[in-house]
Amino acid sequence: MLPHNTTGRSMKLIVEPEGGIGPILDAIDGAKRTIDILIFRLDCKSVTRGLEKAVARGVRVRALIASKHRGGGADLRRLERRLLRGGVILARTSGDLTRYHGKMMIVDRRILHVYGFNYTRLDYESRSFGVVTTRPSLVKEALALFEADATRTPYRARHDHLVVSPLNSRERLSAFIRGARRELLIYDPRFTDGAIGRLLARRSKDGVTVRVIGKAHRRIRALLDVRKYNGVRLHVRAIVRDGQDAFVGSQSLGRMAFDDRREIGLIVRDADIARRIRSIFQRDWRSRR
Repeated sequence: MLPHNTTGRSMKLIVEPEGGIGPILDAIDGAKRTIDILIFRLDCKSVTRGLEKAVARGVRVRALIASKHRGGGADLRRLERRLLRGGVILARTSGDLTRYHGKMMIVDRRILHVYGFNYTRLDYESRSFGVVTTRPSLVKEALALFEADATRTPYRARHDHLVVSPLNSRERLSAFIRGARRELLIYDPRFTDGAIGRLLARRSKDGVTVRVIGKAHRRIRALLDVRKYNGVRLHVRAIVRDGQDAFVGSQSLGRMAFDDRREIGLIVRDADIARRIRSIFQRDWRSRR
């Protein structure tokens, strides 16, 4: 059973800014045994306090913290010191990737959270999504990824629906796009990859409706129907295919996100979630300020 009254469902969608910080705090507060969390950015003190309280009640909390991000790492080092004082078990990401940008949390080794957003006030006020799942095969795969990155050992991707850069994201998202029959709706704040742009242009010529909300390189804009997001801020990478399947994660459609960074996403075979994202996309597409 998933938390937040989703009895009978193995997947749940978190929608920002509507969801706010509540679902994340609920997940942390509901942990009984373990929390494994990846942190790229965190400035919400309520999340930090929640992790400290989890340790105090006997939960084993492990945090894998990015070794660097744009703007410097002083804030991350301060976070590390506080979490260490609170009893959190810390590891720092390897420096062999340009950036460790994935957002993931695993609760009690049975509930997987994959986010398009960071644990920051700005991201909770932005358009973004997260997916929560209890599907055992996905949780097992995510745990294997966490263990490999925390111990700086090789990770070998085994699950087709966990999308991990730089290992398989280009291949799997390209295949996801090629599988469309009618429609592809894309959120991306930094769409720059020419090969994916050309693939989408071919799909459009095949009769597939392709729409993009976000920012794209001028070469992409020349090929596809791209609109600016008219809300406060866009911080999501998502694709809805034919109103039946979806991708949600941290990967932008760009070379660095595919080839040089650790990015994490999920391919979601859940029609209810796909339809909900599609409905939000259509509303955002029509929005005018």
